[in-house]
Amino acid sequence: MSRAKTAVVALGGNAISKEGEEDSIPKQFENTQKSLASVVELIKEGYNLAITHGNGPQVGNAILRVELSKEKAPILPLYICVADTEGGMGFMIEQCLKNRLQKEKIEREVVTLITQVIVDKNDPAIKNPSKFIGQFYLKEEAEKFAKERGWVVKKDSNRGYRRVVPSPIPKEIVEKKTIKSLVENGVVVIASGGGGIPVFYNENGTLQGMEGVIDKDRASAVLARDIRAELLLILTGVEKAFLNFGTLLQKELDKITLAGAKQFLAEGHFPPGSMGPKIEAAISFLESGGKEVIITSIEKAYEAVLGKAGTRIVP
Repeated sequence: MSRAKTAVVALGGNAISKEGEEDSIPKQFENTQKSLASVVELIKEGYNLAITHGNGPQVGNAILRVELSKEKAPILPLYICVADTEGGMGFMIEQCLKNRLQKEKIEREVVTLITQVIVDKNDPAIKNPSKFIGQFYLKEEAEKFAKERGWVVKKDSNRGYRRVVPSPIPKEIVEKKTIKSLVENGVVVIASGGGGIPVFYNENGTLQGMEGVIDKDRASAVLARDIRAELLLILTGVEKAFLNFGTLLQKELDKITLAGAKQFLAEGHFPPGSMGPKIEAAISFLESGGKEVIITSIEKAYEAVLGKAGTRIVP
């Protein structure tokens, strides 16, 4: 009997919280239910799945609650906020998927696993924080918080100033053996939510949390490598990746090779703040032995797996 094909599905931030909408819990549940249609189709096709997700808006809100409760409740470090959102959002995805599977009369177990992701404590990103999180502030407010709370703050486009934190490169999933075992036995595992909790090894071999956040797509590539998935499906807000995006020379990409992806990335076609990390994740996964990466929208995910949509990247 042949082994079922394994895929990691990386849900983009718009799967749960959409820009311009009220970010209430009922709305998040509604968006999550809609976003899982393609996942259900993959399950029907017999795929073994791990699901990852972003947590940008949610971890920002968690940090805001910490700030507002200052001197009234214990201060929570960022890595605990990541863990909290990983659990809460995992519960949301897990319950919505379980309900949908029940409706479709599909018997598959679904579980959320709080995931630690190993990073290098000497990663250069630690000394040069670049990942924007949390609220926007006026320059005076930001400078005040930087002084009082030890934050690093930077201007975020023309919308104001925000806190920036390190975004180290993920190296390995701590719980990889458990996740791999569950997935191989048909359990749908929700893992590495929000990129997972960044941790590093102390000199005595113990693990310790780090103040920072990990890029969700890069962590998804590491998870896919560690559980030996064949397919990494990265779901985002657009149906395909483009060359010369937003210009008169814009060209959509249907299928490119690993070498082509590297070339286009080096030529600057994929900006760091949008498509760049997704292409870097694709390159990393394929170089580690992965068979295929598909980048597409949540709505077109199943069509993309059938070869009818999305950008396909192959070795």
